[in-house]
Amino acid sequence: MSDPLILGLIAISFLLAGAIKGAVGMGLPTAAMGLMTLVLDPRTAISLILMPMLLSNAWQVYRSGQIPRAFRTYLPFAAALMIGVAVTVSLSRNAPDRVLMALLGGAILIFVAVNASRWAPRIPDHRDHAAQMFTGAFAGIMGGVTSVWAPPMAVYLAARGVAKDEFVRASGLLIFLGSLPLAIGYLGQGFLDRQLGLMSLAMLVPTFAGFAFGESLRHRLSETGFKRFLLIVFALMGLNLIRRAVV
Repeated sequence: MSDPLILGLIAISFLLAGAIKGAVGMGLPTAAMGLMTLVLDPRTAISLILMPMLLSNAWQVYRSGQIPRAFRTYLPFAAALMIGVAVTVSLSRNAPDRVLMALLGGAILIFVAVNASRWAPRIPDHRDHAAQMFTGAFAGIMGGVTSVWAPPMAVYLAARGVAKDEFVRASGLLIFLGSLPLAIGYLGQGFLDRQLGLMSLAMLVPTFAGFAFGESLRHRLSETGFKRFLLIVFALMGLNLIRRAVV
C-alpha cells in the first residue's frame, strides 16, 4: 500500500469511477473494484470504497433534491435492501469471488440486453410495492456479499421508466442507504481498520473530482444519449467482471 505506483493506480481508479458515478448515477463500486483488484485483494478494495461510496451518494442525493419525496417513494426498496445487506454482509468472508463475479457480470449483461432491445419489462403502479420488496431484497443479498447492488436496482428503475434525473436521485439514495449496513458490517468484521479508513477518506478527493466531470457530462446528454451511455458503461462493467471470474 506504500508503493507510489499502487497508490497512483488507486487514485486513478477513484477518479474514473467518480466520473462514471457523476455521469450515470451509479457504478462507483464496480468500476473502482474492477481496477483496484488488479493490485489489491477484494476485501481491501471494498474497504477503500466505503467512504467514497457513502459520501458521494450523500452528495448526489443532496444535489438532486426532493429527498423526502424520494424516501417515501422508495421506502420498501430501501428497507428490503438494508435488511438484505445487514443479514448477508457476514457471508462475504467466505464467499467464492469467482462465482460471485461471474453471476454479477451475467446479471449486468442481461440488463443491458433487455434494455437495448425494443422490448423492456415494465412494472405497473399496482405491482410497484411488491417489485420494490423483491428487488430490494435481491439487491441486498448481492450487496452484502459483493458490495455491488446496482444491477438489480437499475433493472427496477428502468422497468419503472423513470427519467434520468429521477434515476440519479433514486440510485443515489438507495446506494447511500445500502452503504450504511455494509460499512457497519466491515467495521464489525475488522476489515476496515484505521489505516484503510484514513486512506478511504483521502480517496474522496479524486472521487469528487471525477464526479464533477461526470456530472457536467450528464447535463449535456439527452434522455436517449443518457440511456445509451448508461448501457455502454454497464456492458463494459459486465464484461470486465466475467473476465475477472474466468482468468
